[in-house]
Amino acid sequence: MTPTLPTSESASLTSSRRLLTALLTPLFMALMAISVVNVALSPIGHSLGASSSQTQWVVSGYALAFGIPLVAAGRVGDATGRRRVFMLGVALFTLGSLLAALAPNIEVLVAARILQGLGAGLINPQTTGIIQANFSGQARARAYGMFGTVVALAVIVGPVLGGFLIQVFGESLGWRMMFLVNVPIGLLGLVLARLWIPQDRVAARPEGLDLDPVGMLTLALAIFAVLFPFVERSGNPLVWASLPLGLALLAFFVVWEKRHKRAGRPPMLDIDLVTTPAFRNGIMIVTLYFLGNTSVWLILPIYLQNHLGQSALTAALITIPSSLLSAFAAPWAGRRVLAMGRRMVMLGFGLSVTSILATMLTVTPVEQGQLPVWALALPLVLIGAGGGLVISPNQTLTLATVPPESSGVAGGVLSLGQRLGTAVGTALIPSILYGLVEAGAHWNVGIIASFSAIVLTLLLGLAFTIADRRRELAA
Repeated sequence: MTPTLPTSESASLTSSRRLLTALLTPLFMALMAISVVNVALSPIGHSLGASSSQTQWVVSGYALAFGIPLVAAGRVGDATGRRRVFMLGVALFTLGSLLAALAPNIEVLVAARILQGLGAGLINPQTTGIIQANFSGQARARAYGMFGTVVALAVIVGPVLGGFLIQVFGESLGWRMMFLVNVPIGLLGLVLARLWIPQDRVAARPEGLDLDPVGMLTLALAIFAVLFPFVERSGNPLVWASLPLGLALLAFFVVWEKRHKRAGRPPMLDIDLVTTPAFRNGIMIVTLYFLGNTSVWLILPIYLQNHLGQSALTAALITIPSSLLSAFAAPWAGRRVLAMGRRMVMLGFGLSVTSILATMLTVTPVEQGQLPVWALALPLVLIGAGGGLVISPNQTLTLATVPPESSGVAGGVLSLGQRLGTAVGTALIPSILYGLVEAGAHWNVGIIASFSAIVLTLLLGLAFTIADRRRELAA
């Protein structure tokens, strides 16, 4: 006889599953939009008569718009209610998708992608905040495990779906279908959010609402100035002038937020929260992991296509086993992270470093024909497992120290660490590969040097994890 759950427990489980479905469906759509256009830049350029620098802004515009509102959106959700900010983000993303699908020229397409990015920047921190508010203990860890699965699947589905739609509908229509497919998903996401996400609108306060507009504007400008040179990639050295400006704005932001708090007013971001050892270590861990890990999936296709003459589809298929294992590892980790603590994240970094070292040893035999190109997929499987043991467990352990009323803004800071790591890594690591090759070095020298830089970033992330493990034991 099959055992049945008590009615109340069964209803709670159903409610939790519905809530996660309502949260993770739009999140999957927003994360998939990061990578789906990578295979479509050439078709977009041909269709709209755009230059390569213009089509690059289809990627860069989204990346910037995604990163800029993350922390502020988390603060607004915490202060006013996360569900309606989440739904606003889904609506903006869906509208941006429709405009992108119908774009008559490259300028409209870039503007639509910026609108998509703003929507994604509103969605992401609310997802974290709502999970923190509605789950606790082991249930929260499992929810973040599902969160990690969605991240991994979005990485798989994006390039494959883009390539499939272009193959089926042709260059001119295929890239438009990539955006149009988001419209019904976005509308479904709005319906599910309305039905299954609890209403959490915060009642108006007699003294009014202080959202710290100076802090919001300063941080937005600082994020833009810091991210801009990494995502713009025009080769013009003048764009790097924005980096010191961004760092200066960040310094002013910290001073302003401390002053705002001393005056008895709620800061947009409590600096004391960010500087606590557990949260600070968590930010560094996720930033360094994304700095290294994301770069792998950029330089490997470059090497496979430009040096080994493989197709874009082959390059995409080699990444699938790793992403699939990451999707399975994340929920497995979610069930065990509270028992293992930072040891699980340490294991994840160890698997990732092992994966990169094994891939470095596989490159030369593949190039010399001693192994088939598919042999590269085998060592890369380990980095997929490593990602499943790093990303979601780090989020669970880092946010465990955060009070529920600040979980949205804290989730925004962690997401910003991901975006910053991705931007820096995808700008820095490929430049090592290209720089060495253009200087006359062999492609294998360039790819191994690039992988060596990734290993260094992962080892730095492991060092912060070990430091936090020591704090964990002391606590």
